[in-house]
Amino acid sequence: MTDRPASWRMPTRRQMELMAAAVGRKAPATPGPAPSDDLPPEYWQALLDDPRADGANPAARASGRALRLDEIPQHLLRVGCRRCGRTVEIQKADAVRLYGPEAVWKDVAQRLLDNTCTIRTGRHEEDGCWPSYD
Repeated sequence: MTDRPASWRMPTRRQMELMAAAVGRKAPATPGPAPSDDLPPEYWQALLDDPRADGANPAARASGRALRLDEIPQHLLRVGCRRCGRTVEIQKADAVRLYGPEAVWKDVAQRLLDNTCTIRTGRHEEDGCWPSYD
């Protein structure tokens, strides 16, 4: 604890006058769009021109998490846990044999982590692993 008075935290009268004068100058000349206003057409065109907007291209989907097992090009599938640091690997052929070719990699990875989870508290909200897809 110090012996300094509480006034050291407050700005001086001159500093307050300078801050008050600066408030009016910092106002933007033209306000941005209101939440209820429509977005400009340039915004929508930029979204459509983005190469990631093409949902038909399976390689562009969320870094492979949303791919079915038969769409994944890698032969070794790996998922790690951000909570406990474990890494689980499975060959694509084994995953297809166990879960089927139509299974989504995200669901398979979560199931692999949950089957071998080491952090169990007994509460549903706290149990389980946090997947990190490699």
